[in-house]
Amino acid sequence: MVWMRRQLDKICDADRDISRWIGRQPPRVLDGAMKVLSTAANHGMLWFAIAAALGIRKGATRRAALRGVFSIAATSFTANTVLKPMLPRRRPAARELPAYQLLDDPPTSSSFPSGHAASAAAFATAVGLECPKAGLALAPLAAAVAYSRIHVGVHWTSDVVVGAAVGSGIALSTQRWWPVRTTDEALARPHNHAPALPGGAGLVLVTNPRSGEPDYDPTDDIAEALPAATVLRASEEVDLQDQLETELAAGHARSNGAVRAVGVAGGDGTVAAAAAVAGRRGLPLVMVPTGTLNHFARDVGVYDLQEVVDATQAGEAVAVDLGLVEIHDGGRAPHTRYFLNTASLGCYSDLVRLREKWEIRWGKWPAFAAALVRTLRHAQPLRVELDGKEQTLWILFVGNGPYHPRGMVPAWRPQLDSGLLDIRYLRADRRFSRTRAVIALALGALQHTRTYVQREAPSLDVELLGGHAMLSTDGEVWDEAGRFTFRIAERPIAVYRRHEENWPDRPRPHLRW
Repeated sequence: MVWMRRQLDKICDADRDISRWIGRQPPRVLDGAMKVLSTAANHGMLWFAIAAALGIRKGATRRAALRGVFSIAATSFTANTVLKPMLPRRRPAARELPAYQLLDDPPTSSSFPSGHAASAAAFATAVGLECPKAGLALAPLAAAVAYSRIHVGVHWTSDVVVGAAVGSGIALSTQRWWPVRTTDEALARPHNHAPALPGGAGLVLVTNPRSGEPDYDPTDDIAEALPAATVLRASEEVDLQDQLETELAAGHARSNGAVRAVGVAGGDGTVAAAAAVAGRRGLPLVMVPTGTLNHFARDVGVYDLQEVVDATQAGEAVAVDLGLVEIHDGGRAPHTRYFLNTASLGCYSDLVRLREKWEIRWGKWPAFAAALVRTLRHAQPLRVELDGKEQTLWILFVGNGPYHPRGMVPAWRPQLDSGLLDIRYLRADRRFSRTRAVIALALGALQHTRTYVQREAPSLDVELLGGHAMLSTDGEVWDEAGRFTFRIAERPIAVYRRHEENWPDRPRPHLRW
């Protein structure tokens, strides 16, 4: 205790020395700038304004803004509601600094730690996790805000240092619940047999104007970028797969078998339908992401129309696994559905629907957590046999390939051609299983609770005991049956993706999504 008191005394002496040194400086323009900056950061308003600007565009900057706001909220609660009342400290006396440096309306709460410094460090660190360039640009501003609290005489230096450490620590800890995606595109081996399609020659592509922005139809832009392709609009009266099959048959008849690839422009559900056709016919897939979220396109690494033009021109593609599920309905022959991302039984389809509705505004993890609580509240358990072993489940999730992070919200795939299914489920046969699952998710410890099971396998056989269940694939609810067999298709499909190292940087035309 004596040693600790001596160390605290040394810190307090250093705080006073720094404040007195600042007070001895002559009047400068910096004095007014520090007042303005310190006031602008009150209640996090400066950071919220920057977050709004970052959130205008989709992608890394929007994710950075969401993580930054979430980090500020957690940091503000920790610093102002927990630490300040627990560790009260007087603020510097007004006599330590000249009047021209002081704020007109200084705060009266505890000095330790600095809430402004904590929020500044939390926001800059959180933004840097998602978008390193933006985080680096914000770091000097965050440091200036932190220093301004010393310059205007409302905090000691140690208050600011500890506040910054608290804010950065909380921002870094968000990765436990909300992991940062380490790469924008998943690994996949090159597919060496995808033909080059100059100008889209040999490509039959269908667009879904109902995906993405409601007032934008990408058909004309795609037809202009790929003038040799056959570009169709999806019909509202005809199933997209049937429409593609009909056009492929007609195209083969017209051009003596010269159809060389299947193409699609739309969201994940539309892409999955076209991928099923490509898988059945053994044709490569051209994908133009024009949906709202485009999870599969992001995993593959296709972001805009110019990448599609480049990849098809050069014949560059990667091998991507295609998941399938055989649906056994009584005595009838089983029929097959394909999926690119996920399939599920139970209430998972409702969970995904709510998550996708909310994640644009809140981000994936907060939206998933809220959707999980709401869905489990009204869920009914399923009695099933999984590969012959009886289980009672709330949710069964089957991913086309292992998803990351493990033991948490399945967010992305690091590899597209693993040949394995990602099988996850929440058990309903344990006491308070729903409550335990929600608490474990909130603590970032879902993988440590016995209500949660995760494994990887090349196939999975599921038989419902005493009833039927609805199958959902890629967010769409399709079939009700009593038995389902999930597996990976024997042959992966080729999906056109540009090899980045083969193309110089240049201005890129893009669609309005």
